Amino acid sequence: MDKELLAMLVCPLCNGKLKYDRESQELRCHYDGLAYPIQEGIPVMLPEEARVMDADEKLPTSPGRTGDL
Repeated sequence: MDKELLAMLVCPLCNGKLKYDRESQELRCHYDGLAYPIQEGIPVMLPEEARVMDADEKLPTSPGRTGDL
């Protein structure tokens, strides 16, 4: 994903920052809990096309956080 394009994109609902998930090819808004798909290199920024993230995905990750709580 082009870094310049990523820096310009915001969540269409809250105008918040998006986090790029390279593995799942999604742009994630942790505030709204939505993951926007990237299809053939093009971000699909339509809320009706976004996937609702589960509770674990919404949690912020940090180097000290482990999956076994």
